Amino acid sequence: MIIAGLLSFYLAFNLGANDIANAMGTSVGSKAVTLKQAMIIAGVLEFAGAVLFGGGVTETLGTKIAHPELFITTPRTLLLGMMAVLISSGLWLQLATALSLPVSSSHAVVGAIAGFTWVATGVDNIDWQAIRTITLIWVLTPIVSASIAGIFYSIIQNYILSPTDSQQRLQEWIPWLSVIVLSIFGAIVLVPLAEPITRFFDQQVGLQIPPHSIAIFTIVLGIIVMTIYSWKQVENTTGQISASPIHNLIEGLFAKFQLLSACFVAFAHGANDIGNAIAPLAVISYIDQTQKVPIHGITVPGWVIILGGVGIVSGLGIWGRKVITTIGEHIIPLQPSAGFCAELATATTVLLASRLGLPVSTSHGIIGSIVGVGLVQSPRLINFSTIRGITAAWLITVPVSAFISALIFIIIRIV
Repeated sequence: MIIAGLLSFYLAFNLGANDIANAMGTSVGSKAVTLKQAMIIAGVLEFAGAVLFGGGVTETLGTKIAHPELFITTPRTLLLGMMAVLISSGLWLQLATALSLPVSSSHAVVGAIAGFTWVATGVDNIDWQAIRTITLIWVLTPIVSASIAGIFYSIIQNYILSPTDSQQRLQEWIPWLSVIVLSIFGAIVLVPLAEPITRFFDQQVGLQIPPHSIAIFTIVLGIIVMTIYSWKQVENTTGQISASPIHNLIEGLFAKFQLLSACFVAFAHGANDIGNAIAPLAVISYIDQTQKVPIHGITVPGWVIILGGVGIVSGLGIWGRKVITTIGEHIIPLQPSAGFCAELATATTVLLASRLGLPVSTSHGIIGSIVGVGLVQSPRLINFSTIRGITAAWLITVPVSAFISALIFIIIRIV
């Protein structure tokens, strides 16, 4: 288990170095936050998202790509296969990070699971229906996130940025922006978070409060506070609006909204992508403790989730700069208003998928969102050379990861 834990940490480390750019690349690129601030924010919220919501995706990856019942008589084979998954996925993510390419950890892990299953039991025993479903989700993710981001940015551009009375328009739209951000966040996150609070009041105080009441109260309070604060920021700003986006009153306020949306994305990423790092370890832990394969799903141990969270945060802090630069600076020139729309669209797409237990690619979400904003601004602004490189990396991730996993599994089984 010690070796498996170290390998899981290695995968989580490389996942953090590569995938954290999905959460903070646009914020750093638009100068809404510094790189140091981004790393602190991402570290805290990635860990929180992983601990609170990471279990659902972990179970999907751990039990629904390969048929566990195929290994009932040979649980050690499944254990060795998951070791191969940890090594191969970590190696591919490390190489991609060295090349500054934001690849999908979901692709890497699913490909690796399919690769060792092919060698261990034959191609017919891979759950191709599950892979087709997950692949369809991967294809739809950038389309959905691009559409959401494009719609958001079109509204902001037409009703706030373009009119001559943009400052007045901004004041009118502040409450609606607050409603959009906090309603999306609350609908997806606050209701499940409210359930433990409800149990506490019921058991300790004897007061029964419906979970949705706590969520609604928190959302409404947040909207009021956010609106009043933003209005005061506008009123306290004096002087002529600078032509520089970061000093522009409107973009300056959007930088604050983007900070909130960046928190949204970091939490979403932690909830969804932690499963990529810890699903193999969860299976290994189950087999080690029970000497059986997980036929009816996995209850993910808390220490496994915490180990993955620590690994992700460590990878971000030590090696996260390279891919952040690619996403934040090498696709389109980003302003806070554009980054805000891209991040909000990505978080909405990924968190919804995570709540459904679907291992979507955060990389697909953020790249799709940035391109969606770029198409609304001007297609000429998009660096299609960077997009082609990223797309090529996405396309080869599954077969390369599957090949490496199969090769490593053969070696481990012989040894």
